[in-house]
Amino acid sequence: MSADLSRAPSANPSRVQSKAPSDEDEEEEDDALEDDDEDQSINNSPSKADKKLEREREREVRRGQKAQRDAGLSNTREEVNKTKLADSIKRFSYLLGQTELFQHFIDLKKEKDPEFKKLLEETQKAQKKGKKGGGAGDTRRRKTEKEEDEEMLEEDGNDEEAFIFDESPAYVKGGKMRDYQVQGLNWMISLYQNGINGILADEMGLGKTLQTIAFLGWLKFYRDRPRFHLVVVPKSTLNNWAREFEHWVPGFNVAVLQGSKEDRNELIQSKLLTQNFDVLLTTYEMCLREKGALKKLSWEYIIIDEAHRIKNVDSMLSQIVRAFTSRSRLLITGTPLQNNLMELWSLLNFLLPDVFSDSEAFESWFRGKGDEAQDQVVQQLHKVLRPFLLRRVKADVEKSLLPKKEINVFVGLTEMQRKWYKSLLEKDIDAVNGVGSKKEGKTRLLNIVMQLRKCCNHPYLFDGAEPGPPFTTDEHLVDNAGKMVILDKLLKSMKAKGSRVLIFSQMSRMLDILEDYCLFREYQYCRIDGSSAHEDRISAIDEYNKPGSEKFVFLLTTRAGGLGINLTSADIVVLFDSDWNPQADLQAMDRAHRIGQTKQVYVFRFVTEHAIEERILDRAVQKLRLDQLVIQQGRAQPSKNQQSKDDLVDMIQHGAEKIISSKDNMLIDDDIDAIISRGEERTQALQEKYSSFNLDDLNNFRSESTMEWEGQDFRNRNTSRGIWIEPSKRERKGLVSYSVDNYYRDAMGTKKAAAPKAPKAPKQVAINDYQFFPTELAELYKRETAAYQKSVGYKVPLKVGDDVDKDEAERERQAEQDLIDNAEPLTEEENARKEELQSEGFPDWNKRDFQAFIRGCERYGREEYSAIAEEMGGVKTEEQVEVYANVFWERYDELSDSDKIMQRIEEGEKRREKVSKTENMLKRKINSYKLPQQQLKINYGTGAAKGKGWSEDEDRFLLIKLARYGLSTEDCYERIRADVGKEDMFRFDWFIRSRTPVEIGRRCTTLLTLIQREEEAEAPAAAKANGAKGDAHTHICGLNEFDRLTKHER
Repeated sequence: MSADLSRAPSANPSRVQSKAPSDEDEEEEDDALEDDDEDQSINNSPSKADKKLEREREREVRRGQKAQRDAGLSNTREEVNKTKLADSIKRFSYLLGQTELFQHFIDLKKEKDPEFKKLLEETQKAQKKGKKGGGAGDTRRRKTEKEEDEEMLEEDGNDEEAFIFDESPAYVKGGKMRDYQVQGLNWMISLYQNGINGILADEMGLGKTLQTIAFLGWLKFYRDRPRFHLVVVPKSTLNNWAREFEHWVPGFNVAVLQGSKEDRNELIQSKLLTQNFDVLLTTYEMCLREKGALKKLSWEYIIIDEAHRIKNVDSMLSQIVRAFTSRSRLLITGTPLQNNLMELWSLLNFLLPDVFSDSEAFESWFRGKGDEAQDQVVQQLHKVLRPFLLRRVKADVEKSLLPKKEINVFVGLTEMQRKWYKSLLEKDIDAVNGVGSKKEGKTRLLNIVMQLRKCCNHPYLFDGAEPGPPFTTDEHLVDNAGKMVILDKLLKSMKAKGSRVLIFSQMSRMLDILEDYCLFREYQYCRIDGSSAHEDRISAIDEYNKPGSEKFVFLLTTRAGGLGINLTSADIVVLFDSDWNPQADLQAMDRAHRIGQTKQVYVFRFVTEHAIEERILDRAVQKLRLDQLVIQQGRAQPSKNQQSKDDLVDMIQHGAEKIISSKDNMLIDDDIDAIISRGEERTQALQEKYSSFNLDDLNNFRSESTMEWEGQDFRNRNTSRGIWIEPSKRERKGLVSYSVDNYYRDAMGTKKAAAPKAPKAPKQVAINDYQFFPTELAELYKRETAAYQKSVGYKVPLKVGDDVDKDEAERERQAEQDLIDNAEPLTEEENARKEELQSEGFPDWNKRDFQAFIRGCERYGREEYSAIAEEMGGVKTEEQVEVYANVFWERYDELSDSDKIMQRIEEGEKRREKVSKTENMLKRKINSYKLPQQQLKINYGTGAAKGKGWSEDEDRFLLIKLARYGLSTEDCYERIRADVGKEDMFRFDWFIRSRTPVEIGRRCTTLLTLIQREEEAEAPAAAKANGAKGDAHTHICGLNEFDRLTKHER
């Protein structure tokens, strides 16, 4: 990658569409200059005449540059158009040679398009050229020597020799390509030589990016002509593509179109319009914003990664990309092509618009007519796909990668989940039973499906389900969800085996619960979801993948973590819930199961038994089998992308009767190995169930349907039966009485006297351990409560349960009952003492205040009362904090989680000590130079620590400012970034001016690591020198230098 690219700004993209300057803009600028000249020509002084002449020369130079630029663009456009015509002739010859099926589409196009008919006639002439004497009226004769020589010479001049690599090309520098990757490279070369566009649809993880870069390398190094390629990729993989180009084929001049409007305009003017680049990397969003500039160029290749983004032919992106001029096009996708015929046609139309131009004709041809056999339809589609599509799967090409083992783990519902599930069904009973208008019915059903799936994951996803306040993080987080119970057992087992785990869920709020669980179990983790910033994604992935990482769990949402991520350091994948689209789950699995994985990968898919998730799993397996028949063998049939109303009702009703009527605990509480073993058996049975299905079976299939249920066949029974899910019984309201006697009895108040009310419970202050009330107060409260219970005749119940000893439970019950029976009310002296003790604690300190106090001690220190008070948001004064702290450090061992609290505070003290040592080390380094901004030396070593784009002057500036502000300053890197903007020496350094505080912080960490290594390496020599000569003199004026750097006047 060029030096210009490495210093390209990386600011966030602007939402304002930028526009490359047009011809009219430049003409207006010239007119403005001429008007300015006329105004200034009033005074005919020599200096003004010179200025006018100089401006005229500037205009001439600019016009000459524009004319040269336009000529270059025009020449490129003309050259591309010529090659496109030649490619069309080769393309039709090649396609007609592959199968006569294309004749059908070519004939349809010929009838509607005269220009296409003319081009086709030229193709046929080219095929017949040289075959003299081949007419119908000629007699058969042998060719003369002259005729044969002319024909051979013409064939030698026209035919292009096939090019095949038998090993990794020499220009691929980053490593050796595998055999199947070389085969993919040869396939793309053959497409190019035949004028065919293609779809590289290898399974995820097989190196499609490398194969594509290697192919562009072949065009650059073997075709030896200036060519310009446009590569459109998702925003999340843009930086990865740039790194891959630099890693595998360093000779490319790659330009990256991103950033703000001004940055993009500068790149367009300096590189694109001057054609000073090889490859332009950009995103879908940038294509929409910069379509005007991109249309001006004529591209050799347009390559679209994640090609399913253009499957909708009516989308804005699809239409704009189709409008770009290019000789060839390549689509890249890791997921199989759509089994929907119209979406498949959209991709083929993009690849071969001069053949596939009529969607209705395409659909009618492949739908199958009358009694036409299914095999004939399949064979037709197979012939269409064969020339364009290359798809390999890992099991076929990558022998060193062990096949992943996918196991469906079936879990039960807890009692809390069962109650919520039942209430959700009964809340909208009409929709559940399929009653309601067609317009509203499906929307209501989709909402019920969503709520039921939330219930299967965790009941705490519903507001009000979690007990509290106060909200605590303890065992109830696990015990109230069946999936959490199994996950807890699974993670303990995998942790002991040394495995590392990826957990995927569709719901980001489920990740919140899993995050609390990881904190509770003290599992170190990383997290990525749809709201994660790009820098945070990269940082989390690097942190998880680095050698020796202690991160055990990686939490990801299925869609956000499915693309552009390599997490082969993990070998366990947990799909906490299933996606509607099974391909999204496959993408998630392939984050760990890809090239570079050395372990056996296990995928555990959690499925709630006897609930809606069983039906969702059925549909997923059904879709995957359909994909296997459709794409892997080159087939296609139209299929439904959305669930019908009947399908949704079928899903909701599955298992509902059992859940509603069940009185027993449905939670599975077996050993984890037994659960996994049972899951393996059921997974295999499910796969075998669908393995024998063909296309007709799948298209007409409804698993168990509503005809078979609970093992009974209802085909011959009356279908118009009543509601099968009964609503809950409701209590009858009292009937209205019209009795005159009753009326006067009520009016005269002659009803029986009501029984006296029970005495009110005593008012007591809630005692929390962090409020440090005297222990005597708790004892008085206990006696007061017992006396109240005695007054209302309270009887202590007997504890019940399978694991409860009845005799022991009876003894405990009797002891508690005796305490109540013998209780006496508090005396006046004891009540006065109670009031006195209530004022001795800290009743005005709530849970939030206590947590902020602990956080302040952890961050600033035990006795930094002012900083702690500030951390608490000013709700407590410094004096109040000091009073509380004195009691806290005397009685902290009374807290229920005192060990964890002390551990947090002690870890904070260790962090501050480490920061202090690092700050002292940095100041020693800077103080050892008289002029650190000019003299400070940084030992970068032989690794990649120098960084791409960072200069030594920039590194010195960062270190000096870091020493000034201190590592413990909360907004340290924001201040440094602000200083960069004020610094004259960086006025035109767009690289450092466009760095974010996160990037500056990351660079500072790298520099501090280098200084630490340097100091550790010099420590033995320094100790020896100090012993012989004493301490060396160091300069004390270093910090004065970076004080001077903050001033704006030089």
